[in-house]
Amino acid sequence: MPRIPYILYLILLGIAALLIHSQPVQAQRKVLHVDSYHAGNEWNDRIVAALRDGLKDRDIELRVFHLDTKRSPADEEISASVHNARQVIEEFKPDVITVSDDPAAHHLVQPYLRNFSVPVVFCGLNWDASIYGLPYRNTTGMVEVSPVPQILRLMSQNARGPRLGFLSEDTDVKRKELAYHERLFGIRYEKTYFVNSYADWKAAFLRAQQEVDMLMILGVGAIADWDPADARRLAEEHSEIPSGTDFEWLTEVSLLGVVKSPEEQGRWVAQASLHILEGTKPSDIPLSYNREGELFFNARIAKQLGIKASPPLARAVP
Repeated sequence: MPRIPYILYLILLGIAALLIHSQPVQAQRKVLHVDSYHAGNEWNDRIVAALRDGLKDRDIELRVFHLDTKRSPADEEISASVHNARQVIEEFKPDVITVSDDPAAHHLVQPYLRNFSVPVVFCGLNWDASIYGLPYRNTTGMVEVSPVPQILRLMSQNARGPRLGFLSEDTDVKRKELAYHERLFGIRYEKTYFVNSYADWKAAFLRAQQEVDMLMILGVGAIADWDPADARRLAEEHSEIPSGTDFEWLTEVSLLGVVKSPEEQGRWVAQASLHILEGTKPSDIPLSYNREGELFFNARIAKQLGIKASPPLARAVP
């Protein structure tokens, strides 16, 4: 076989190198997650952890921005935080924007990202996304619903009467939840306790033991001085009525919980984002609703109430 002249070999080698280096290199894709609240809010932290896990090993850069609307709820504070989020979007140039909870949808997505050039995937919008005009052409998401009728049915089995109370942080989101409990399920709350401090929460919890027969205990993330250890002691020593929650970390102060899974929402957002990055239009991904749940039973509070039987298949609160 004739040998290739050395000069021709060099020319062919150079052409090969040019062809290799001229191939387009795909830029790393970017996802920006806008969290309505702050780092340290357990529910949202677990959404982000599941989202991060769902995107790992995909050559995707995930950045998280916190609007911090629970701790900084004033209009001017939210406006400043939204302004900062928009700057991050402009500088980071994400391929997909994901958001969690109502404040991000209300203050960022609806006024600024509606039919925006960048796709948006949301989660954690309580009960109804249509109040923000969602979905838009560039959006899809998971609407968050709570197993309120199931919680009420379980509490009723050990209640002395029908009067129902609602104890929660005082936020627009929780007031929205209250309205949807009444609208969707016909639930009537005899007493509502909206509080801003742990001292107010304690006082409301103790009043509820005398004023209602069952107590729905919901979010406390906006209570800056929340004291979980003292709240647990208070509930274990002073509960006189059955209580229920849909948050796992509040089962320590409730007789029972039918709890939602933040990981379910984070996983769904990650999968929807991946489909979009692969070319699927957001409008071609139908809106979804959370479905996962787990039953918890607090034996210490049950003992205080004289309840001996645990619901079937319930998980014990540690």
